[in-house]
Amino acid sequence: MTPLLPIGLALSLGAPALPATTQAECVAPVMVQAVRPGDMQSDSRARRGDVSLPATAQAERAAPVTEQTERVAPAAAQAERAAPATAQAERAVDVQGDSQARRGDVLALLSLRCRQWAAAPENPWALAHGMVLDGRAFRTRDGQPAADTVIAGFLRRTPERLFFEPRTADGTPVEPHPALQVKTLLRSGYRLSHQFKASWGPVTVRDLVAQVQRDHRPALAASPEGAWALDALSLAHKPGDTFLDGTGTRVHVDAVMREALATLEAAQAELAEGMRAGRPEVPKRKQGIYAHPCGGLHYFQAVAGWARHARVRKAWRERLDTQVDVLLYRLDSEGRQYEAALASMPAAYRLPLLVQMLKFQGHLLETLGRYRDDTGWRPTPAQQRTVERARTALETTVRRLNAAGAFDGLPAIAAQQPQLALDLVGDTCHAAHGEALWRAPPLSAPSAPAPRR
Repeated sequence: MTPLLPIGLALSLGAPALPATTQAECVAPVMVQAVRPGDMQSDSRARRGDVSLPATAQAERAAPVTEQTERVAPAAAQAERAAPATAQAERAVDVQGDSQARRGDVLALLSLRCRQWAAAPENPWALAHGMVLDGRAFRTRDGQPAADTVIAGFLRRTPERLFFEPRTADGTPVEPHPALQVKTLLRSGYRLSHQFKASWGPVTVRDLVAQVQRDHRPALAASPEGAWALDALSLAHKPGDTFLDGTGTRVHVDAVMREALATLEAAQAELAEGMRAGRPEVPKRKQGIYAHPCGGLHYFQAVAGWARHARVRKAWRERLDTQVDVLLYRLDSEGRQYEAALASMPAAYRLPLLVQMLKFQGHLLETLGRYRDDTGWRPTPAQQRTVERARTALETTVRRLNAAGAFDGLPAIAAQQPQLALDLVGDTCHAAHGEALWRAPPLSAPSAPAPRR
């Protein structure tokens, strides 16, 4: 039986769509090489001790869905048997204290695994996800700056253009979404003038942004795959800027971003209607925003980030307020559907669903945290309570995954379900970043008010 059959059953009961692979979410298929067994071990027993989580039985009692009936998915069960004794001992430690202490353990686990799993120098997509968490400070396993490794090893050129391939010949992802690597460099804090050493010689971030400009087409703003390019353009420009695309057409950045906002509103219109009508949920059927990678949360980040500029915030305030409310509404709307799916789905296929929940909850917290820091948004008390519930939901999901052996058994998962293993790597990094943003104090002013030169 393929995963599609039980997933289809869950869908008939109102559960969210969960394809056998999550190519429609955030990543393209990869080879198992991306998560080799040697890449998954902890740095030391001391570091393992920093990420203890509750005993499996206690984690089960804390979960909203009855977990006593849960069995580990085949790959996770193998991972559990293969996990080092020290890693199994981690899960036998009961963490005492308040919710902040428990969340601290969750953040420590997510951050540690992200830094371990994403540090493979042969996997530029994973390196980019390490930079999501640590920015330009993130380094490869052999101690090199991750960005240097990505540029030196994977940037290509022809007489006409600079580019990253979507994936290498063996299937390792490089840039499955256009401009993902350039956007990552800009978000990590590299200035436009920063110079890297490519395989043929020096190249600057400005050179890479210029290629994004040349590759721009009018359909970009309305494309689900346009989120990363939109983000790169937003980060590299200020209101009033223009540039020439590859056809020689002058493009006004303000117009591009206005179209992108309208696209976001249209994509979330069904959710907005459900919110206004007080419906407990809007079914997730790959419609609207759900046709976007990662549920459209990267697209939201790209569009809303343009409001880091004061005049954009003033012009867009009411429209963005509505979109933020829709984003908060999605926590319960989608959460109910995930819990229904967990209750109805055969135990052997629960692990992919838990990873999907990690994806949603982690990206949601990251998106809200970034919006706060980019624009100076301050949640109302009710909104802040929703954020806290999102953090609690993420904590529960991490504990469920940990109880299933996912964080100690990635090599075994990769051997059977390489796409699922890759999802776990990327979503762990986004979840770590999302939780870290809400543990840190908010910025006193919007970030990145002007392009970094």
